[in-house]
Amino acid sequence: MKLYSLHQMLKSTFLGIIIGAIIAGCAILFLAKDNDSKTNLIAQEESKTESVLNNTQNEIDIIQNHEQEIEKNIKNSFSDSKYTEDEQRNIYVYEKCNEAVVNITTQVMGINWFLEPIVQDGGSGSGSIIDKRGYVVTNVHVINKANKINISLADGSSYEGRVIGKDIESDIAVLKFDPPENKKLKTIEYGDSNSLKVGQKVIAIGNPFALERTMTTGIISGLGRPIQESANVIIRNMIQTDAAINPGNSGGPLLDTKGKMVGINTMIISNSGSSAGIGFAVPVSTAKRVVTDLIKYGKVNRGKIYIIPVQMTPAIAQYAGLNISSGILVSSVKKGSNAEKAGIKGGTKAVQYGSRFNPTTIYLGGDIITGIDGITVRTYADYTSALEAKRPNDTVTITVYRNGKYEKIKVILDGSEENNKEQETTL
Repeated sequence: MKLYSLHQMLKSTFLGIIIGAIIAGCAILFLAKDNDSKTNLIAQEESKTESVLNNTQNEIDIIQNHEQEIEKNIKNSFSDSKYTEDEQRNIYVYEKCNEAVVNITTQVMGINWFLEPIVQDGGSGSGSIIDKRGYVVTNVHVINKANKINISLADGSSYEGRVIGKDIESDIAVLKFDPPENKKLKTIEYGDSNSLKVGQKVIAIGNPFALERTMTTGIISGLGRPIQESANVIIRNMIQTDAAINPGNSGGPLLDTKGKMVGINTMIISNSGSSAGIGFAVPVSTAKRVVTDLIKYGKVNRGKIYIIPVQMTPAIAQYAGLNISSGILVSSVKKGSNAEKAGIKGGTKAVQYGSRFNPTTIYLGGDIITGIDGITVRTYADYTSALEAKRPNDTVTITVYRNGKYEKIKVILDGSEENNKEQETTL
């Protein structure tokens, strides 16, 4: 056994303490650096998160500031206490928007007593200026069969309008007039029809009975109304309002209390032809989509099912020995189309259909379309309505009646083609 003196033991202990301290110091420095690195990473991530939150908050602040500015403008414009808050809001919306509402009159070709063609007055309606270049949105039926279109502004000036595009399925048309270069046009801003609520206040501005820029108020009475406008047209998701809408209001804006367009006034239901408190407007969500296509393409770029559709009737059902008398009979399917690839079947038995003096050949034995994406298809109007909001390459589920059974077939919609006019034919 080796012996150590007290001096040696103290020396060894002291050296051990120093070495231990050095090792501990190195460990602390290493951990500190590692913690600093982690702290930096955490700080960077927190900085990124804070930046995103700040950007989001900035966007929220901009929107809130805009809304507050509107409220401030309303209050500042009317410091006189003789106006109620509701009256102030009505006056604000009218003064903001009325100059952007135009009066539309048309001329059509007629026949006089001597069977000679003459130009005569057509209908009249309203429209909204949506672009400072002179673009106006209105209803198709306002300009129906027009040979000449006249657009009158609030300042009394009048311009000839031309049709940029029209869409029968939504009853929306876009017109264009050419204002002088130094003329600054007032426009109406799009609102949000998807967030509307029943009971919400709305305002209509139009030209009823040629009384220019008339304003009426009311509430939203209903949403999502499918309304049949004509034999072949059903417009879905219509806004129902009790704001008075009369002949001449068609094509004018339905506005929210901030002066933004939430709909295009289109029709009324009335036994007398005047307002009975039941009016309908095309939602601006539909209008924005349709107007964009009309300005860009002159038509709406919808998805198509390339078939020759035939409206089923009891007479066809009886002749063909079928127990279904509604729906769309597929007379034929275009070769190479997505409908053919998906398995939609056309008819094989040719028969003459129609009047004796103007018969048309149709083919029996094909599929009968009874539904598209859960929408029941009984008539051709149902068929076109179910496809109104669809785009090329959208996939739809088509319910067909085939061999006494119902089947569901998924079909990718084709795009529209200018050289396929015959695909629009229906019987």
